[in-house]
Amino acid sequence: MYTPTFLLLLATSGCFAGLLAGLLGIGGGVLLVPLFLFVFPAYGMPPEAVVHAALGTSLAIIIPPAFSSTLGHRRHGNVDWHQVWFLSAGGIVGAFSGAAVAAILPGTTLKALFGLMQIFIAMRMLGSGVAPPSDLSRRVAPSPLIAVGFAAGAFSAFFGVGGGVVAVPLMLFVLKLPMHRAVGNSSALIVLSATTGALSYVWHGWGLPGLPPGALGYVLLPVALIVTPFSMLFARLGVRLATRLSRDKLIRIFALLLILVGLKILYPVLAPFF
Repeated sequence: MYTPTFLLLLATSGCFAGLLAGLLGIGGGVLLVPLFLFVFPAYGMPPEAVVHAALGTSLAIIIPPAFSSTLGHRRHGNVDWHQVWFLSAGGIVGAFSGAAVAAILPGTTLKALFGLMQIFIAMRMLGSGVAPPSDLSRRVAPSPLIAVGFAAGAFSAFFGVGGGVVAVPLMLFVLKLPMHRAVGNSSALIVLSATTGALSYVWHGWGLPGLPPGALGYVLLPVALIVTPFSMLFARLGVRLATRLSRDKLIRIFALLLILVGLKILYPVLAPFF
């Protein structure tokens, strides 16, 4: 299983996942989940567990780079801890809820919903044009912060992507935060929501027959240990790049990435109908 080609694939994916975590505050799951959907069947895993293991393992991997990118954004003044605490309160509850729902749905359904979710969010961002005007001195009430955190946490656990694909757009267009503040806050939120979601997948997959050696429920620990160091290293590089790019460029990069990954995931699901 752990051939040189497979190890190189995991290492490369970890590099890109970490880069995305630092650059866009999205956790890197948009790349890791599609990769795992492709390689996990060769891992000797029961077909009905592949999608759930891809989501759970992705969540476990994105925790360390999210923490690394949070520290980097904090040094650049892009994390508002007052806002993060309320976001996290909603995120933890949302992550438990999202994982519970995902655990009872068929894998094919999850794949289709994952692809559609990414394309919808990307089109929403591109259709809205550049980010709306924002004000760093503007205080946001706790209730919308908690609501955004809940939505991000639920999507994080449900789709295994860290929640940033939902949190960043919502913080931009609902909370009216600046792009760099949205990315910094999202990185901090991902640490808690991804941890909660990963633990939920461990719980829901615990004792499932047929899982490969080293599996903690739906989290494949050997894969996580290989990918994580590379993702953490490149998360810092992503933070440096983020501070040098304009918010509008970050939004366009973010949206185009989501469209490409969403189409890639949807194609095998929808191809039999055409």
